Amino acid sequence: MSILESQRYALEDLDRLEKAIADRFLDTPRTHRDRISQEHEIASFLDRIQHQSKFLLDSFEDAHGERPREIANLQGGEISQFDEFYKQLKNIKDFHRRYPNEPVENLEENYRKKRRTDDDSPDLVDTVDTMFTGEEGLGKYFDLIAFHERYLNLRGVTHVPYVQYLDIFDKFEQMSRTPRDDEYFKYLTDLSGYLEGFLKRTQPLNDPEDMIAKIEENFKDEWENKLKQNGSAENHKRSDPTADGFYCDACEKMFEKQTVYDSHLSGKKHKKNVELKEKAVVNGASSLAADLKAQAIARREYEIKKLAEILEKIREETKINVERKSTLTLRERQLEMEALEREEFGGDEDDGEGDQEDDGKIYNPLKLPIGWDGKPIPFWLWKLHGLGVEHPCEICGNFVYMGRKAFDKHFMEARHVHGLRCLGIQNSALFREITSIQDALALWEKIKKERRAQESLREQAVEVEDDEGNVMSEKVYNDLKKQGLL
Repeated sequence: MSILESQRYALEDLDRLEKAIADRFLDTPRTHRDRISQEHEIASFLDRIQHQSKFLLDSFEDAHGERPREIANLQGGEISQFDEFYKQLKNIKDFHRRYPNEPVENLEENYRKKRRTDDDSPDLVDTVDTMFTGEEGLGKYFDLIAFHERYLNLRGVTHVPYVQYLDIFDKFEQMSRTPRDDEYFKYLTDLSGYLEGFLKRTQPLNDPEDMIAKIEENFKDEWENKLKQNGSAENHKRSDPTADGFYCDACEKMFEKQTVYDSHLSGKKHKKNVELKEKAVVNGASSLAADLKAQAIARREYEIKKLAEILEKIREETKINVERKSTLTLRERQLEMEALEREEFGGDEDDGEGDQEDDGKIYNPLKLPIGWDGKPIPFWLWKLHGLGVEHPCEICGNFVYMGRKAFDKHFMEARHVHGLRCLGIQNSALFREITSIQDALALWEKIKKERRAQESLREQAVEVEDDEGNVMSEKVYNDLKKQGLL
């Protein structure tokens, strides 16, 4: 195939790919399965566009000079135009003589919408099914059961149920007693890889590769800044660059309070571990290996935290689903599975009239939300749930939530929690229904005052008596004793 024909073919392919993508976006998916299948199909088209665009850029640069040579031949350069025409015609006839049964490639057929009823087309639904496990529900939920079992087998961790593990699998400050050994690093690597794969499988159109690359860049910046502050990775508090506490590298332990950390430094066990580490360095072991190990563990923990933030909604849905399934009987689970199968496959068993109706535009003058069947929900249902009532939230950047249900649900979502963190507020149930920044700050100040008052009462609750019979609080007694006044 000549270079001009290759370029023409690639340009035609790009036009058909753009039309195919536009057709997919105009077709509203009925179910979650259809949406996932559609997004992966569009993602494959986008990959094809990138491949063809790269080929066109390389061919137009024409490092070997084939394009101007071929144009010159067509214009009657070294040989006449008719000779070039008959030469190409002869090549075409020779090709069809050698391959008489060669099928004609139909680009329009290649990018046509695939239906489940097409026996001769690839079964895209089966491809989507193989991407997810049964527990994941086509990307609706996490499947961290295997990681929960591996977490329980780590040393120094507290045994927690699966529902609680979904809350804490990215909170590594609670694993301060876990040694940072090879088993722990393998657990982090596999968990990070699962979350990356889940993001790619469920959000193929959100450029997951770019999101993961940004996480890597942010980690490198934070790690370098932390090393500049501390001087070395050995003096790092903890492998996680954003963690709070005091990390002992010799004993591989995390301490929350300065006083406990200082008393630990004078202990026999700590001194023994320090001597062993010094001997290892003397014998030829390099501290660079320890720095690289700390950095590798920190990278995995950082990736897991950031990916968990991106997939926070999936985590909440998973917790709800696990708690709900724990209350179902075996019969109820079977009925639920049958209902899901009918919902996913029932819509495509209609005759041709249904397909013709799907190809038409949906009449929706009131701009009502689209239901599970791909059609606007009834107006009475829209009014019943109050989906026309706006609920703005100043903490979320004046984002407007339509309907009370979405408004109530957003208080535990990532956007609202991030807004509270930007204000320096720890989220709790007390801040529910509060959408004003001023009200949230006022309540936070009140909570901090109450905490300080409770701490003061707690310190004064215990009274002690000195040798002379003077009664005082335990705090005052300890202060006077340290000063040598008793």
